[in-house]
Amino acid sequence: MNNTKIWLSSPHMGGAEQSFVNEAFDTNWVAPLGPNVNGFENDLQDYIGQDSCVAALSSGTAAIHLGLILLGVQAGDEVICQSFTFSASANPIMYLGATPVFIDSEVDTWNMCPKFLEEAILDRISISKKPKAIIAVHLYGMPCKVDEIKAIAVKYEIPIIEDSAEALGSSYKGQKCGTFGDIGILSFNGNKIITTSGGGALVTKNKKIKEKAIFLSTQARDNAPHYQHSEVGYNYRMSNICAGIGRGQMQVLDKHVGLRRDMHHFYTDLFKNNEGVSILTEPNADYFSNHWLSAILIDPTKTNGKTRDDLRLFLEKENIETRPLWKPMHLQPVFEKYPFYGNGIAGQLFENGLCLPSGSNTTVEEKNRIYKRLQCFF
Repeated sequence: MNNTKIWLSSPHMGGAEQSFVNEAFDTNWVAPLGPNVNGFENDLQDYIGQDSCVAALSSGTAAIHLGLILLGVQAGDEVICQSFTFSASANPIMYLGATPVFIDSEVDTWNMCPKFLEEAILDRISISKKPKAIIAVHLYGMPCKVDEIKAIAVKYEIPIIEDSAEALGSSYKGQKCGTFGDIGILSFNGNKIITTSGGGALVTKNKKIKEKAIFLSTQARDNAPHYQHSEVGYNYRMSNICAGIGRGQMQVLDKHVGLRRDMHHFYTDLFKNNEGVSILTEPNADYFSNHWLSAILIDPTKTNGKTRDDLRLFLEKENIETRPLWKPMHLQPVFEKYPFYGNGIAGQLFENGLCLPSGSNTTVEEKNRIYKRLQCFF
């Protein structure tokens, strides 16, 4: 029996990437600037629309870090952050010496709960600690409750950093994710919907903010014939070689989104008669998810006691990679002392949830193997 590894979400090349990389070598553009960087930024701007300006950076984490700096966050400030997310959403708050304030999830999209968001803002204001920014995440490609969160942000005049690291290709009411916040961020890590091997981007509608982001990401070098620096800078700019991979990947982005959504439909069909398993899906037609990862919840009371970990370990023995849902930030040892507002939804999701193989390069043979093993388990 074929028992080769089935990965959760592996890189998927489209074929054109090598030509852009070769061009970079042939023309000796191997620095963190060049035609591919400019071209990749333009490709992204055209794709997400909304007159967006994009700065290509070394990672999505770098984009959040610069985004916080550009919004004026400093040591001692407070920043609201979705708790149910990867640590890269929250770590940059700590880089700046600021304090994270974590918000629980809601059950429809698993993203930031607007009710607890407003409760947290009011409570922090009552003790003279009005938050300086809100980091809202589109988890696993599922858009958050954009209208509600934006309305609260506008009401209290707090800017939003829209963490779309997992949501390139997703949209809400027809508008691409990454374009709703005061600053948006994207990620092109190896397991994302498209990859540059490692990389990210900052999205803004303000050209001056893009220029400032690029300035800070290239060590904040002043305009002088010698190396002069009036601000602290960072080595965060994307290389021309990585951007070349990105340009090739942009040619297959919509195809990859379609294939990831096909994986979601595959699981939806597989579990349609299983009352013990639910799958993260769009609440209504306003939401369009790229379904970067297909995520399920298992209710042991309806599966004869079989749990998330039972399934994870069963598939691990079959050489099929899965992953528990993100452990909420407020439950992480490094963040557990910081404020949290919620009623435990994120913790319940973590305890019962599992991400299943979701790659756009999953073969028919691999799907059949996954199908048979899941049928066998349940």
